[in-house]
Amino acid sequence: MVKITKEAALEYHKSGRPGKIEVTPTKPYRTQTDLSLAYSPGVAFPCLEIQEHPNDAYKYTDKGNLVAVISNGTAVLGLGDIGALSGKPVMEGKGLLFKIYGGIDVFDIEVDEKDPEKFCEAVEKIAPTFGGINLEDIKAPECFYIEERLKRTLDIPVMHDDQHGTAIISAAGLKNALEVNGKDISKVSIVVNGAGAAAISCTKLYMALGARKENILMLDSKGVITSDRENLNEQKRFFATDRTDVHTLEEAVKGADVFVGLSKGNVLTKDMVRSMAKDPIVFALANPVPEISYEDAMDSRPDVLMATGRSDYPNQINNVIGFPYIFRGALDVHASAINEEMKLAAVHAIADLAKQPVPDVVNDVYKVNNLTFGPSYFIPKPVDPRLITEVSAAVAKAAIDSGVARHIITDWEEYKNNLRQMLGLQTKVTRKLYDTARAHPQRVVFAEGIHPTMLKAAVQAKAEGICQPILLGNDERIAKLADQLDLSLEGIEVVNLRHDREAERRERYARILTEKRQRDGYTFEEANDKMFERNYFGMMMVETGDADAFITGLYTKYSNTLKVVKEIIGVRPEYQNFGTMHIINSQRGTLFVADTLINNNPNTDQLVDIAKLASTAVRFFNEQPRIALISHSNFGSDQSVGSRKVREAVAKIHEQAPDLPIDGEMQISTALDRELRDTLYPFNRLKGMDVNTLIFPNLTSARSSYKMIQALEPNIEIIGPIQMGLNKPIHFADYGSSVRDVVSITAVAVIDAYVDKIKRSFSVK
Repeated sequence: MVKITKEAALEYHKSGRPGKIEVTPTKPYRTQTDLSLAYSPGVAFPCLEIQEHPNDAYKYTDKGNLVAVISNGTAVLGLGDIGALSGKPVMEGKGLLFKIYGGIDVFDIEVDEKDPEKFCEAVEKIAPTFGGINLEDIKAPECFYIEERLKRTLDIPVMHDDQHGTAIISAAGLKNALEVNGKDISKVSIVVNGAGAAAISCTKLYMALGARKENILMLDSKGVITSDRENLNEQKRFFATDRTDVHTLEEAVKGADVFVGLSKGNVLTKDMVRSMAKDPIVFALANPVPEISYEDAMDSRPDVLMATGRSDYPNQINNVIGFPYIFRGALDVHASAINEEMKLAAVHAIADLAKQPVPDVVNDVYKVNNLTFGPSYFIPKPVDPRLITEVSAAVAKAAIDSGVARHIITDWEEYKNNLRQMLGLQTKVTRKLYDTARAHPQRVVFAEGIHPTMLKAAVQAKAEGICQPILLGNDERIAKLADQLDLSLEGIEVVNLRHDREAERRERYARILTEKRQRDGYTFEEANDKMFERNYFGMMMVETGDADAFITGLYTKYSNTLKVVKEIIGVRPEYQNFGTMHIINSQRGTLFVADTLINNNPNTDQLVDIAKLASTAVRFFNEQPRIALISHSNFGSDQSVGSRKVREAVAKIHEQAPDLPIDGEMQISTALDRELRDTLYPFNRLKGMDVNTLIFPNLTSARSSYKMIQALEPNIEIIGPIQMGLNKPIHFADYGSSVRDVVSITAVAVIDAYVDKIKRSFSVK
């Protein structure tokens, strides 16, 4: 775990723009008309609509996506009562987490008031601004009264995350830990060390899952809470035990099945853990120093199941797994509260998610290959991208079913798709790709079956119903790798092209290739030797119809692959060249960029082919091409060779395809700024259009452009390279491709193969 120093933390918070969150406009504001709509006089109309129909505030304002993170600074992290202003960095941090994980906007509000009545009055006065209120870092017992009153007086969701966030995540973890150990929650004995807001809420939620009150012992700083103790507040009195034989933590944990620590570090010893029942569960949640270290707990006995609040150990109980998605679901149905049904729905959704196969992005972040449900993984990781869809949808459904929703969702799949799109996890383009591929799965050959990324992608593509994978490579090595990565190869064909059993097929492919290339000096012996190479063999599978599409590129140099492509597959007869395209899905829309892989320094005729290929490819994705040919100059402002070849290409395209919306040469800023382009160059053939396709003058500029965007915006979705112009569906992965990249390319290859089949069937008719 990286050590966080005071200096580093202070520099992080003050560098650049101070603080961690900002407000950004969501509507156009560049023109006088925009400003008149945003403020006076246009703003009067939504004001009047809301006056007549108050719920229209969800339609015309950010209320439905705005949460207040409110604190008085009386219990800030482990710092205690440091005051409202001093707690502001924490509240800003909470706002950042809401935004990046749930797409929720936040105003952090620090109220300098310790009196619960006055604090509630202040919150009640500002509540109309918000769709929900997250109470934060308010000390017990005041926090109990404050939350209960605000839930009673307000008609929007109110949740004290220190109580319920920890409760929901730990309850999901406990549910799964008990399942791993084969224990019944109604029968286990539970020791809760701590009696603050989090401990009280956690224990009540465990009871809602089936834990029995008589099986629970709770301790505060004075020891076991017993019924003969004086001056107990209402919350502690509820959990007071009538037992008189236990007073200390050491006595309480003896024979216990579960220990939940919500107290302070290093209070649970190895001997105490050894005294617990068989297969004990230890949740040491004090942070940053747990009640017992992970190492000591595991060293005390081998059968212990352990969870902490830290990210550097397995099974982290982290509130960020819950609160962004609980509020997301509540906001999306305009809920009037967060009730027990919604909290339990979140518990079950989180618990169930841990039992599903783990996305590759999670394994990559944690540098592991085999996260599977069991002792070391019974709670989802905070970076799991499925949390927003599974937990938010479960909470929203529970809100509807329990009658606190004012907006009813009926299409849940569309709702989940919108959530993915909102956070950039999946765009409409990607969703359409996957849906289309799933509707028409094809046989796809993966050239480098022994490459971990390609193997994972093939397994994932099959699991998602995109294709029927065929892996090329040594079957024993692939099986061993799959076992190491905990991947199932069931239903996936593995072809060891070098095995003796493939001799007949190698010879058949060699004869076909020899006949095809005999005028190029090919001999059968030479062709037969080439069939021991995966790219030759795999492309011949597609060429002969033994497969429908082919993916390669993670190992092989492009120059070698391109040579094979030209020999076996060839370029479509209407073109002299082929190329590749990348798709960039940004907030401003989808951009198609070419050529990004094949043609190093294309001449005029090659640029013409690339532009025409791009036009066809854009239509392939159901978009209308609006193409700009890019240069360092605008419409003849420079007479260098580079600018001249672009201008000549544009002139040829205008002559050959006069109806195609295309122009150039122009700079990127000119291409992407319609108003600037139309003002300075009103003669351009893209007038009034937003450009969606960029053709670059050479490979360096094309690759540099999309790679720079990728580096500056790591969360932006980029799909490619996508081949354009080959006779058959042969597609290339980039050497740095992720599993998701390869799966996306596979989806494109599947659709390409399907369309190719349709075209060929029509040509036969």
